[in-house]
Amino acid sequence: MTDVSFSNAVAAYKAAARAPGDILPEAGNAGADGGDSSFAAMVKQAVRTTVDTNRVGERMSMRALEGKADLRDVMMAVNNAEVTLQTMVSVRDRMVNAYQTILRMPL
Repeated sequence: MTDVSFSNAVAAYKAAARAPGDILPEAGNAGADGGDSSFAAMVKQAVRTTVDTNRVGERMSMRALEGKADLRDVMMAVNNAEVTLQTMVSVRDRMVNAYQTILRMPL
């Protein structure tokens, strides 16, 4: 099991709290992993990050139940997971809204 430190949780929170323009790849540039910088790749990476962040929050909660984690670290990890999930749901809602708007456009 991976141990999560306070500094890792703070770094993840800061990454999630960045402005939306900071996470979009530059046009024509490859992504951070050297792969495709398409919209689909960005969404896939965002979903992976959300899932990973939620897993960290769950692991920290389990460690707290076992008495092996500091309460502050647990609260930071759970709060980070909550903020990340709320952000992803908001982005999803906007994407669905945009798709519906496109469908309503006259041909």
